[in-house]
Amino acid sequence: METPRPPSFFEDLKLREVNGFRVKKRPYPTNEMRDLDPAGAVAVEHRGEPSPPMALSFGKTSKTGHILALSDEGGYVNLFDTRKRFVDSSSYQENAEKAKVSEWVGHNNAIFDLCWNKDDANILTASGDQSIKVWDVQEQTCIRVLTWHTGSVKSISCHPTNHNLVVSGSRDGSFALWDTRCSDNTNQKLNLRDPFDKMPGAHTSSGRRRCRRGKAESMSITSVLYLKDEVSVATAGAVDSVIKFWDTRHLKGPVICACPNPESSTKEKRHGISSLSQDLNGVFVTASCMDHRIYLYNVLQLEKGPAKTFSGGRTESFFVKSAISPDAAHILSGSSDGNAYIWQVKKPQCDPITLKSHDGEVTAVDWCPSETGKVATCSDDFTVRFWNIKNSCYSSTRSPSSMRKIVRSFPKIERKKLFLDETSCKKTDLESTCLSETCHVDSPQPNRTPEVSTPESMKKKFSLSFEVKENLDKTPEAEYSSPSSVLNPPSSLKRKTIRDYFPVS
Repeated sequence: METPRPPSFFEDLKLREVNGFRVKKRPYPTNEMRDLDPAGAVAVEHRGEPSPPMALSFGKTSKTGHILALSDEGGYVNLFDTRKRFVDSSSYQENAEKAKVSEWVGHNNAIFDLCWNKDDANILTASGDQSIKVWDVQEQTCIRVLTWHTGSVKSISCHPTNHNLVVSGSRDGSFALWDTRCSDNTNQKLNLRDPFDKMPGAHTSSGRRRCRRGKAESMSITSVLYLKDEVSVATAGAVDSVIKFWDTRHLKGPVICACPNPESSTKEKRHGISSLSQDLNGVFVTASCMDHRIYLYNVLQLEKGPAKTFSGGRTESFFVKSAISPDAAHILSGSSDGNAYIWQVKKPQCDPITLKSHDGEVTAVDWCPSETGKVATCSDDFTVRFWNIKNSCYSSTRSPSSMRKIVRSFPKIERKKLFLDETSCKKTDLESTCLSETCHVDSPQPNRTPEVSTPESMKKKFSLSFEVKENLDKTPEAEYSSPSSVLNPPSSLKRKTIRDYFPVS
């Protein structure tokens, strides 16, 4: 019996060309990766009494990006270090004591929302006591109190670049714009009772219906968002699935409204919105709707409706939130079924990844901006869980909202002017210059840098094109419409906002 002959080099080459190399697959989730275990969990309780968590937010800078701020129903503010490693045998209470950085009482009522501000030196809290407080994180002291709303403050958002500007939305149906530098004409310097602009009844339906008990349906604003263009604000409410976009410079009415199906009847739009979120570049806005769907909008194509729709979770209360990742590649959402879900933005038709471990409704969620793949979820089971998912669903591909940048590099050697004055420079002078440069290169002077000049044969060509270029100056209209203005806009041009794309008739 003959032993099989090992394959020759040419047979291996043929097999390689036919079958290809064995390569590692893209790290997108597969059917075998649906369930993931959390990296750790901490209990939310004070003096032995558990308290339901309400909102959470990672720090926004690289220095404090791993710090998670948490608010709860008892009015407490907690800061946790998510880099702490937990022992498997330790309890959630022990994990909380190990990871807790600080804790203080912020309000005498539930804190529905919080956000970092001023390079993470401050934290703003929105409470059921109808006030907003600005906290010094280091000293854990209140430095400002904003009081104007007549209902629970449900949502707050800070200006992307100016830490003094804040927008808030309330259960009373209004949203307000605040400047924390302002002061009232009173002796109480801590309190600020008058925002510099406000919009009452921002989401009041024209055909508000009444329930059997005679109570009108809620006109509450559930979420507010300061957009990245620095002058626009997005708001959503409990009355319908409409997102309204406002220009803060002319706050008389919304610039444009966006909803899942603009042609649908009024009854079909009754599903409220529990939360809004935007990516780091401000290209996309997501809306978590009470019809158990998440809608993704392109801010420059709002009139077309949602660009993509994601389903699979359950949104049965306005406490269930969702958040798009900073790179706009994934969407994370809580759910009323006790799970959290992650969708790929590029593949909305695929089933989401399921994060299982909570024993109650998963409410607030957030992405860590400084550590790729780290997320946090909180639940009515009185726990906060940290997850590290970068090995399961993250890829190195470019995100949908990533922006290209033009990088120019210049040689270190000195250069002569490209376009020489023909009247003063002659060919003999140019040749003598080149000879002198050659001598300098060969000379023992180490600090002398060689110069590069333009050949005579190319000077006429460049000078001719330069003359033509001088006559082709861009008009002001061309500065706005040319493709290069998007990548390198002139410094004299003002920033475009939503109003520029959607003019008010």
